[in-house]
Amino acid sequence: MDDIIFGKNSVTEALIAGDREINKIIISKNIHSDNKLNKIKELAKEKGVVFQFVAKEKFQPYAKFNHQGVIAYISPIQYTDLDDFLEKKFENSSLVILDGIEDSHNLGAIIRTCVCAGVSGIIIPSRRNVQVNAVVEKTSAGAINHIPIIKVNSLVNAIQKLKNSDWWVVATDASAKDNYYDINYKDMNFALVMGAEHAGVSKSILKLADFTVKIPMYKDFNSLNVSNALSAIIFETVRQKLQQKIK
Repeated sequence: MDDIIFGKNSVTEALIAGDREINKIIISKNIHSDNKLNKIKELAKEKGVVFQFVAKEKFQPYAKFNHQGVIAYISPIQYTDLDDFLEKKFENSSLVILDGIEDSHNLGAIIRTCVCAGVSGIIIPSRRNVQVNAVVEKTSAGAINHIPIIKVNSLVNAIQKLKNSDWWVVATDASAKDNYYDINYKDMNFALVMGAEHAGVSKSILKLADFTVKIPMYKDFNSLNVSNALSAIIFETVRQKLQQKIK
C-alpha cells in the first residue's frame, strides 16, 4: 500500500520530511493523547495537512498493520500552489473548480476530460472533497501527470484571488436562467465551478459567480453525472474557441 502510511512514528517522519504530499491523516477516537500524537497534530497544523478523529471501525481493514490508531493517506502527485499558478500569463484559458466532489472515479474522469479539453488547471478544496489518490490516478489513465491540480483551504478565498487576477467565474446551477451554451467563452480567462451531484455548488460560491449556467434537460429527470455534465460544458467552450480560430 504505497499510498498509506501507518503508525505514529512513520506519520511523524513523513510530516517532518515533507517530501510526500499528504492528503489527510485519520486518528482513532479510541487512542489516548500522548507526546507523539500531539507532535503529529502540531506538525499537521503547521503544514496545513487535514487531520480528523474517526471511529475505530475505520481502521478495521488495516487490522494486520501496526497502525497505532494513526494513518496518513498519501497523494500520488505534488499539488500546485495557487499563487505560483497565477504568476503565469494566461490568455483565453480555462480552469475547473470542484466543490464537494466525493467520488474518486468522478474526479479521475474529470481530470482526464480536462486534459483532453486543454484546461489549464483544476482547483479542489482540502476538505469535503475527494483528494487525488490511487483510484483517481488509475481512473484518469495517467492524465493527472499532465495538468496542475491546485489544492486550497478555502474555495471562496481562491475564487476571490482569481477574480482579482481577471478571471471570470462561471458556476453551474440547476435553476440558472442561462444555458451553458449561451455564454461567450472565447475572449476571457474563466473558471468553471462544478458542484456535487446532489448538493450542487454552495451558495457562498454562487454569490461570487459572474455567470450561472445550467444544462437543459429534455425530460424532467435531473440526474446527469458530474463528470458527464462537465464534459458537455467544457467541450462547448472548446467548440467556441476552435470556431473562432477557423474564422
